[in-house]
Amino acid sequence: MKIRRISAIAAPVAVGALVLGACSGPETGSEIEEDTSVSVGWNQPFYSQNNLTSVGNATTNANVLYLTNGQFNYYDGDLNLVKNEDLGTYEKVSDDPLTVKYTINEGVKWSDGTAVDAADLLLYWGPQDDDFDNVQPEYDEEGNVTNQDAIDAGVYFDGSSVAMTLINEAPEISDDGRSVTLVYSEPRSDWEVSFQPSPLAAHAVAKLALGIEDAEEGKQAIIDAFTDNNSEDLSKIAKVWNSGFDFTSLPDDPSLYLSSSAYVMSEYVENQYMTLTARDDYTWGPKPKVSSITIRYTEDPLASVTALQNGEVDLIQPQSSVDVIKTLEGLTGAGVEYTTAPEGTFEHVDTIMNNGGPFDPATYGGDAEKARKVREAFLKTVPRQEIIEKLIKPLQEDATTRDSFTVVPGSPTYDDVIANNGSEAYADVDIAGATALLAEAGVATPVNVRFLYGKSNVRRANEYQLIAASAAQAGFNVIDEGDDQWGARLSDTASYDASLFGWQSTNTFALNSEGNYVTGGLNNFGGYSNADVDGWYVDMATAEGDEEKELTTNIEKQLYADAFGVPIFQFPGVVAHRSVLQGVSTIPLSPTIFWNYWEWEISAEDSLDAPTATPAATEDAEG
Repeated sequence: MKIRRISAIAAPVAVGALVLGACSGPETGSEIEEDTSVSVGWNQPFYSQNNLTSVGNATTNANVLYLTNGQFNYYDGDLNLVKNEDLGTYEKVSDDPLTVKYTINEGVKWSDGTAVDAADLLLYWGPQDDDFDNVQPEYDEEGNVTNQDAIDAGVYFDGSSVAMTLINEAPEISDDGRSVTLVYSEPRSDWEVSFQPSPLAAHAVAKLALGIEDAEEGKQAIIDAFTDNNSEDLSKIAKVWNSGFDFTSLPDDPSLYLSSSAYVMSEYVENQYMTLTARDDYTWGPKPKVSSITIRYTEDPLASVTALQNGEVDLIQPQSSVDVIKTLEGLTGAGVEYTTAPEGTFEHVDTIMNNGGPFDPATYGGDAEKARKVREAFLKTVPRQEIIEKLIKPLQEDATTRDSFTVVPGSPTYDDVIANNGSEAYADVDIAGATALLAEAGVATPVNVRFLYGKSNVRRANEYQLIAASAAQAGFNVIDEGDDQWGARLSDTASYDASLFGWQSTNTFALNSEGNYVTGGLNNFGGYSNADVDGWYVDMATAEGDEEKELTTNIEKQLYADAFGVPIFQFPGVVAHRSVLQGVSTIPLSPTIFWNYWEWEISAEDSLDAPTATPAATEDAEG
C-alpha cells in the first residue's frame, strides 16, 4: 500500500496544552470595518497554495489557506469541532460501510465568481487516492530519482491521505453537481476531518493542466479524468497539482491563488510580507471585521517583538526565549499584552532510512539490524536533558523531556504510555552504549551524519551544537546542514541523514499521528516501514479507551525499538499583541493564533494608530 504522507504538519494524538481565551461561536452577519488592517508577524514565508503535497505540507501555508480556503468545520477555543453549515453540510449515511455525503451550499463561490461544487470536492479525493498513480519514483544509492522521464510521462501525485485511499470507487456526484458521496472500505474515527473542499480550484487546475479556459468545461474535465481514470489527462493534472501552485511572490495569473473563503491575496512580496483583503461577497462562514490582514515575515523572534513595540505588527507568536519574555515584560502597560502556555508542537530528531546514508540498510548490503544499531547509537547521544536544562527551563521552570511520539504531556494516557513504550532507553545520554553499538555493528568511525535544521532559528542552532558535540564523543561527525529553507528540503532525503524540527497537531483524533509513521505516510520522510505499526493504525480507526491506549503503546514501543527517532520537548509558547487589537485568542492546534480571525477588531479609540496594510521590508524568514 502506497500512502506517502498525510496532513499539515501534524502529530500529537491528543491535546493537553492550555487553551487561551475560549470564545463562543461566530456570527456571520458582522460588518467589515472599512480601511482597517491587522498585521501579524510570522517566521516563515508562504510558499504553496497546495498544502496537500509533501512539499507544501507546512504550517505557514496552512495559516494562509485557513483565511482563503472554505472548510466544512473548524476547532473553536475549547477544541470543540464546529460545523460550518453556511458553507455546506456533511451527513453520515451509513456505518457499514462508512458512507458520508458532503454538500456545498448554493452561492458559495471562488473569488473569480465561479461556483464551488462537486468538482472541487473530487479534486480533494482524487490526487490523494494513490490508485491513480501508475509510476513511482526510483532512487539510486544517493537518493537521487533515476526514473524522472517515466514520472513525467506517467501519473504520479505527490501526496496522499490514508483516509482517501479507502475510497475504492469514484464518489457519487449528485444531479445538481453540489454533492459527493464517499464510501469508505474501512471505518474511520476521524471521518469528520478527513475530507474538505480542495485548496485548489478545479477549473484553475483544468486551465493550467489541460488548457481549458471555460470554467464549467474545465470542471467537467477534472471530474471525467478521475472518474474515467484517463491517464493522459491525469498525467498533466498531476504535474500541475504537484508543483504548479507553488510560489513565493504574487503570481501574474490570479487563478493560482483563488479564494473560496473570507480573504483573498492582494499583494505578496517575496520574503517580506503578504496582504490578504476581505471579500465583499463572502457570506458562507464567519464574517471578518477587519478589511485586510498582512502577514510580515522574519525569522528573528526579537525582531518580531521590536516590530510589535513599534506598531509595525499587531500580533505575534514568536519562538519563546528568555530575551523575548524579558522584552515583552517591559512592554506590558505600554500598549502590549502577552500570555504564555505550552503549544501543541513538539521538537524531535528523526533519522533517514531511505537515502543511502548511515542509517539506511542499503548502505550495509541490506542488513537492517546493522542500520538499526547505527541509528540507535546516534539517538543515544542526543542530549535531551541538557537541551531542557539549558534552552527550555529558563522559559518554563517545570519543563521536562517529552517521551512520547504521539501523546501530549498532560493528556490522560501520557503517563501510562511512556511507562511502557521503551522511552527509558533514551532517558540519558549513553556514550558508552552508543560506542558499543557501533562496535557491534562493525562500523568504522567517524560516521558522517548530515544534520538538517532551521539555520536562522537560534534555539535550533543551539540544539544542533549540543547534539553535534555529544555525538562526536561516540564517533559521529555531525555535519551542519542548517538551512533557512529546511521545510522544502524535508522530502529531499538525499541531502541529509537526520533532521530537527517540530510537529504541530491539526486535530484531536488519535489517527492524527498516522501519516508520520505508517509506510509511505505524507510526513514519514525517512522511509520508515513496519507492518505491525501499519496494522495497529488500521485497528486504531475503531478503537476507544483502553484499546486505543494499548495500540498507542504498541506503536510507540516499536518506534523506539526500530530507532525511528526521539522526541525532545513540548514547545513553550508565547503570544503577544497590541492592546489596540481586540479578540485575540489561540489554540494548540494549527492554525493557532489565526483560528478566530473573524473576532479580530481594532478598538475604535485607537483605530487611527493601527499600522497600514503594506509594511516595510523585513529580513528573509526562517523557513
